[in-house]
Amino acid sequence: MEMPVPNSAILSRKAQIVARLRMVLPADAVIDDPSETRAYECDALAAYRCPPLAAVLPASTEEVAAVLKICHDENVPVVPRGAGTSLAGGALPTADSVILGVARMNEVLETDYDNRIIRVQSGRTNLSVTGAVEEEDFFYAPDPSSQLACAIAGNIAMNSGGAHCLKYGVTTNNLLGVTMVMMDGTVVEIGGAHLDAAGYDLLGLICGSEGQLGIVTEATLRILRKPEGARPILVGYDSNEVAGQCVSDIIKAGVLPVAIEFMDRPCIRATEAFVGAGYPDCKALLIIEVEGSDAEIDSQLGVISQIARKHNPVELRESTSSEESAAIWLGRKSAFGAMGRINDYMCLDGTIPVSELPHVLRRIEELSQEYGLDVGNVFHAGDGNMHPLILFDANKPGDLETCEALGAEILKLCVEVGGCLTGEHGVGIEKRDLMKTQFNGPDMDIQMQVKDVFDPKWLLNPAKVFPLDISADRRSLAA
Repeated sequence: MEMPVPNSAILSRKAQIVARLRMVLPADAVIDDPSETRAYECDALAAYRCPPLAAVLPASTEEVAAVLKICHDENVPVVPRGAGTSLAGGALPTADSVILGVARMNEVLETDYDNRIIRVQSGRTNLSVTGAVEEEDFFYAPDPSSQLACAIAGNIAMNSGGAHCLKYGVTTNNLLGVTMVMMDGTVVEIGGAHLDAAGYDLLGLICGSEGQLGIVTEATLRILRKPEGARPILVGYDSNEVAGQCVSDIIKAGVLPVAIEFMDRPCIRATEAFVGAGYPDCKALLIIEVEGSDAEIDSQLGVISQIARKHNPVELRESTSSEESAAIWLGRKSAFGAMGRINDYMCLDGTIPVSELPHVLRRIEELSQEYGLDVGNVFHAGDGNMHPLILFDANKPGDLETCEALGAEILKLCVEVGGCLTGEHGVGIEKRDLMKTQFNGPDMDIQMQVKDVFDPKWLLNPAKVFPLDISADRRSLAA
């Protein structure tokens, strides 16, 4: 029988690891005081917490490589962390792990307007990438709701999207190359400043791999010219189902708005109380934006308005000024924060075929009543990326468990109608056990074989993505 390790041995091992880390990093870049590591005990899925052994904040690829080599030699798990905005527990540490945060790696390394690229360190925030090029009338397209805070590293790890991904795609469609450090400290370059790379599409493998294969330290991103103009319209309905049908009809008509966003009454009311965006008090609200020249905008909005009116909206309002457009988007971008003011919530991100929106919205409403928890819906309707917000009371015994059970049913529903478990938040720990809903044993075995190649010791971002019982043998052999 294996005896438990005495506390003194644990403390001695921690001191040894921290001492080695301090040999390769500045003094203030290694955090081991329990009162300070508490800041890293969770991410935005705050229902789960675990203080790490230590946290490190390197400022360069070389420093990341040095840290990983030490942790590899010492068999210490490493949890990559961008800005900690993960809603799936993607940056949740284990007690024996070192958090590796990239927040200090936030520099612009190269800007090439002729070839429409920007190269940045991966800790740079999403919105500040556009901020670096907007004076030259360029922008970076992916725009998650957390774009003010979230890091490019996390966007790559989870293949994040955002409101405008309907037209411009998600992170993988705007990522050209990465510098990545393997768990043993080896630095590799994948892709580059060109549209496609020779050989296997390893970049497609890395984007969305949730920090399981390596740590991205630099990224080459596609930047685009700003459109001549853009204009949103608000369309309000007295039924979630009818609003979902309107979205399906717009897509079916062949019109390509830059964004179609959906909000239901709980989100509308919470947002109005928070920022006063001027939304109508209806059951379902669509924000539909098109862009181009004035003539193109008028033509597209004409088609969209015609489709929307067939469904008898309670309000249809076209923006008439840049101020009004900004207010419309401020409301949508503030929705998650607004809901957080009124209750604890868990935010899901299952993805479904657009044609299934009416059915799925109706079924979510039924499930909400069955489980006795309110659900607010705010999501990227144009590409079927659902974001149900399940409201619960974290201080009420059993409420979290009920919330998780309801969330599992909603995500299973997404898979049943032909969608998938995650559109942009990742699997993390939130959907780890639900992987069996979408993938069978051989499917997951192939995925784990890929991890075996990149991370043979299974030290990167432990206990994530794969159900623990499925990955138990690999983890024990690696240990």
